[in-house]
Amino acid sequence: MITEDLKNFPKQFSWEPKIENSDKLVAADNLVVCGMGGSHLAADLIKIALPQLPLTIHSYYGFPVLPKPGLGIISSHSGNTEEALDAFNTAMRQNIPVAVITSGGKLLELAKEHGLPFIQTPDSKIQPRFALGYSLMALLRMTNQNEALMEITRLSNLLNTSSAQNKGQELAQKLHHKIPIIYASTPNTAIALTWKIKFNETAKIPAFYNVWPELNHNEMNGFDTKEKTMPLMEKFHFLFLQDQTDHPQIIKRLDATKRLLEKQEFKVEILPLAGESVFHKIFQSLLVADWTSYYLAEFYGADPEQVPLVEEFKKLIAN
Repeated sequence: MITEDLKNFPKQFSWEPKIENSDKLVAADNLVVCGMGGSHLAADLIKIALPQLPLTIHSYYGFPVLPKPGLGIISSHSGNTEEALDAFNTAMRQNIPVAVITSGGKLLELAKEHGLPFIQTPDSKIQPRFALGYSLMALLRMTNQNEALMEITRLSNLLNTSSAQNKGQELAQKLHHKIPIIYASTPNTAIALTWKIKFNETAKIPAFYNVWPELNHNEMNGFDTKEKTMPLMEKFHFLFLQDQTDHPQIIKRLDATKRLLEKQEFKVEILPLAGESVFHKIFQSLLVADWTSYYLAEFYGADPEQVPLVEEFKKLIAN
């Protein structure tokens, strides 16, 4: 049951990831996480907290060309993601060191067959977007970020699920019949992206995101409403992820953008990013995103867990 998954989400940070075949794990100057959808979100979020980590995210077929020798970390929650398996096979053909993070499937079979280092994450039945705690901890372990790993275990006690649920229910009511547009600063791109994904996959509604300062140079102009464009605009509702640690000019931009949009009669919701650590800030916000999208799914009569359109698409390209 998805509500139980959300209420129990903090428990994911009590899990202790274990690297199998750890003696085969290669130290590298470049780390490349190959994964799609929810399977690369952990890497996106880690880059917020650890921007110094030499981490590249590859969400495509094949394997990127690296200026220095690297380690390919192939991440697929199901273990059967087409692009991740292609990245695995490409890396193996090119003799690139490989490690694997997965809950099972073909990828786990290949890791065992080749004696590669791997971490098997728990609960293969949970959707990847709801297993971010597991995948983040596995990636921190695989990249030897032990200090961050110790810090993040505190989230099992710090995250406030009831507060997130209440805020999510309140926000969902404001978003009935609306299309969310999520804005954040460039360093917090991954948080905005993950909010968008939650709306798409859980609530089954369109949602979009962008980042400051870039959006002030282009996208903002699209909301300069006129009489004939007003019918295009009336469905949009803006969610601003406000981070007080952002560059001072970004804080000014947020305020100025809000005033301009409200002048055009758009609704703007300010959602503060706050917590005792960067990871606390990230996941408290994403819990609100989870509950908001859940209550929207309930409102629209959508299945908040499964993604049937994705499954149908996979069958189409398989044929």
